[in-house]
Amino acid sequence: MPDHYPQRIVCMTEEPTEVLYALGEEHRIVGISGFTVRPPRARKEKPKVSAFTSAKIAEILKLEPDLAIGFSDIQADIARDLIKAGVEVWISNHRSVDGILAYIRRLGAMVGAGERAEAYAQQAERHIAQVQAAASQFKRRPKVYFEEWDEPLITGIRWVAELVRIAGGDDVFPQMSSESLAKHRILADAGEVVRQAPDIILGSWCGKRFRPERVAARAGWDAIPAVRNGDLYEIKSPIILQPGPAALIDGLDAIHRIFADWAARHAH
Repeated sequence: MPDHYPQRIVCMTEEPTEVLYALGEEHRIVGISGFTVRPPRARKEKPKVSAFTSAKIAEILKLEPDLAIGFSDIQADIARDLIKAGVEVWISNHRSVDGILAYIRRLGAMVGAGERAEAYAQQAERHIAQVQAAASQFKRRPKVYFEEWDEPLITGIRWVAELVRIAGGDDVFPQMSSESLAKHRILADAGEVVRQAPDIILGSWCGKRFRPERVAARAGWDAIPAVRNGDLYEIKSPIILQPGPAALIDGLDAIHRIFADWAARHAH
């Protein structure tokens, strides 16, 4: 049977690589993002030809791709250059848990693996439901501040806020999570976090290590319950800041474990 689906795919972010490997379609990938860590073998098997805001256009063209996959307006310039060079490009722009699930299904369909993608998405949905059910048993839900960047302070994006809620917590800045662009999620006044008094602070500083001691040392933050009680935790960015399967499985689990421990300590 002839294969009419894309044969030479360049993945300019991590999530299409993770999905295609999970579906057993990794043979179609000819290039990946340098930020890819999932699955680990992808870094050994595939050439790295892009970052997030930049790409080696000449290197990509040498790979003769019949499809390039990227994410969001941030990769608009890369997409434009590839389109001008005659490459077919798909830029997804999903920013919610439902969006991630739909993305898995769409990408699977694009490579002729619709049934496997549907099964994979349903597996993720069952996992989400299990975590949500466990979280519903909490006697008390923690108030949570998620920090995506420290200079300036940037709050969590929509899928992160949704995963916090599924895991059993309440994001203290839910209104900001709906803003798709990071610049619209900047906290101009760090005192806002103090006033919200979160029970838990989660940090995932994209591309660098979270430093809880620096957060705790901010002026006035010693009044925050999370700081007083030492409830500051890092969630590794590859499992939470990529809008792909990692966030729905490993990222959600990491957050839920922290909340479950907190809930057990505050049950009475």
